[in-house]
Amino acid sequence: MSDTQTADTPAAVSAIAPVTIDVVSDVVCPWCFIGKQRLEKALALKPNIPVEVRFLPYFLNPWVPREGMSRDEYLTTKFGSPDKYTAIAGRVAAAAAAEGLTYAVDKMRRQPNTLDCHRLILWAQASGQAAQMKQHLMDLYFTQGADLSDREVLVGAAADVGMDPEKTRELLASETDVEKIESMANSAKGAGIDGVPTFILCGVAAVTGAQSPEVLANAIEQIAVNREQFLAEQRRASGG
Repeated sequence: MSDTQTADTPAAVSAIAPVTIDVVSDVVCPWCFIGKQRLEKALALKPNIPVEVRFLPYFLNPWVPREGMSRDEYLTTKFGSPDKYTAIAGRVAAAAAAEGLTYAVDKMRRQPNTLDCHRLILWAQASGQAAQMKQHLMDLYFTQGADLSDREVLVGAAADVGMDPEKTRELLASETDVEKIESMANSAKGAGIDGVPTFILCGVAAVTGAQSPEVLANAIEQIAVNREQFLAEQRRASGG
C-alpha cells in the first residue's frame, strides 16, 4: 500500500481532497500488524475514494529499555509468565492467519524498544516508503522473529526498501528525530489514545482496534461523503 491512493477514482470523487487516515500504531503490536492488513483490504473495497495514509508512532511498551530485553522477561513482566501468554498468542495467530499473515510467536526471542523503528518509518516518508517500511519491520518481527533491537537488522531493513544503508546507520547512531518521535507518541497519549491501532479519519473521527475491512471501509466512506458536516460539528463543539 502506498502512502497515497488515488487511482481509478471517478471525477466526482477524485476532485475532492483525499481522506487522510492517520494510523496510530506500534511495530510490535500484533493487532496493529493485523489492523494494517485489514486497512489495506478496506481501501480495496472503496477504490473510488482517494486517501492519504500516514503512520504515527505509539509506544505500546514504553518501559522496555532502549537495548531491548528477552522475550521471556518481557512476557513475565507483562503477563506474569510466558505460559500465561499462550492462549492469547493462539488467538492472535488465528486472527493473523485469517488475514493471510503469519504470527510466529515461537520465533520471537527479543522484545525491542521501538523508538528506532519509528525513526526509520519517519525517514522513509521522505521517499514515500513509510507504508513499506512499516510492513517490512512488522514482517521481520512477527513472521521471521528478527531482533529489531539490533541496529544492523534495522539498517538491513532500511536498505530493503531502498534507503541508503550507510546514511541510515549514521542516523541511527545519532539522536536525530528522537525528540520528535517521543513528542509525537506522547501527543497520541495526551489525546486520549490508549489502545492501538487507532485510525483517525480527517482529524474528525476515530476507529479504534483492528476492525474488519467492512467496518473500516464504511467509516472511510462516511467521512468522504459527510466530511463538511463532521468538520462543522467539530467546530461547534470546540466553540469555533
